[in-house]
Amino acid sequence: MLPQMLMVVAGLWLALVFLLSLEALRHRWILQRIPVRIHVNGTRGKTSVTRLIAAGLRAGGKRVCAKTTGSAAALTDPDGREFPLYRLSGANIIEQMRIMGRMVTFRPEIAVMECMALQPQYQSLTELKMVRSTIGVITNARADHLEVMGPEEEDVALALAGSTPVKGELFTAERDLLPVFEHSTRDRGSDLHPVTLDEVEAIDEATLNRFRYSEHAENVALALKLCERLGVDRETALEGMVGLEPEPGAMRILHVRYFERDMIFVNAFAANDPQSTERIWEKMVSRHGQDRRRLVLINCRADRPHRSQQLAQAVPSWSAADRYILMGSGTLLFARMAVKAGLDPEKLIVAEQSSMVEITETILEQCNQKSLVVGVCNIHGGGEAVARFFQNRAMKEEDL
Repeated sequence: MLPQMLMVVAGLWLALVFLLSLEALRHRWILQRIPVRIHVNGTRGKTSVTRLIAAGLRAGGKRVCAKTTGSAAALTDPDGREFPLYRLSGANIIEQMRIMGRMVTFRPEIAVMECMALQPQYQSLTELKMVRSTIGVITNARADHLEVMGPEEEDVALALAGSTPVKGELFTAERDLLPVFEHSTRDRGSDLHPVTLDEVEAIDEATLNRFRYSEHAENVALALKLCERLGVDRETALEGMVGLEPEPGAMRILHVRYFERDMIFVNAFAANDPQSTERIWEKMVSRHGQDRRRLVLINCRADRPHRSQQLAQAVPSWSAADRYILMGSGTLLFARMAVKAGLDPEKLIVAEQSSMVEITETILEQCNQKSLVVGVCNIHGGGEAVARFFQNRAMKEEDL
């Protein structure tokens, strides 16, 4: 009986190995039919840069497919139509292979894939075994997801470097931790193309104001540099980029009149590292906060404690708000760390696990006739719903 069972197990094992080999061969066949594969990684701006690159290349006559994994995962076809992706069992990096299999039916010249891996080993696995990019993109390396890629900012850069292509090219807008990517490109035999400060500063306010949503100069400069490398001139690529519809998590500035309150609501929930969030807050205070009551709406997540901790430690050093409203889950951690860092506890309002009605009522109670409200920290876990609430009531939208 035992020898027979062993033979059955061995047969099943051989069958599994055979099926996996067939799947690997099929995926290699798919990759060969997409000549240029662009893999976009980074801490902030992956989705934006993926969309910008695809739009710029498409404007230059390239046949491009793109896949984003941001606030709302989507597949974009060569005509620029976005199709939402529905996941029955949550996100999984194996999805990248399945999506590339779908892309090849459109016969694209170029595929632009946003990296969806967080664990360092999976970032490298996704690049080396699934995407096998000809061109890699790393937007930046910031202090986020430290529980997975930390504990320090340099560790985040090292994790992101796992998506460096082999014998390809790597584009990045990161400057402070550039030596990490210089090392990874040397190790994998690739060429490094860093975006310079001059190239970022060339994206002036007038250029950014052409976008229908607020975009960062670093993202635009990075996407333009790559498009030029692939033969699309700067002006043509930029025209394609400025025509993009805002994605669900894009930063937006909304002018709202609600129950006789004149409000500027800023959807900055997707900016969840301290540096990006501070930059947005200070810019909004400078532009809109001089004669308005200032409120920061902080959407905490119990499963993202490092974000709450980092932001709480940073907030007391920013230009002061009149009130800090905490929503979502795990708000106690933020409150404790912020007070310890010097924030006045009298300015904190805790709305842990509150309903949408309760959150909007809390905001209204704290608003004067003229107020500035900036939502930060997490788009998921309630942020997107709050942003949609104010979007539906906005009179007009302004540029950042």
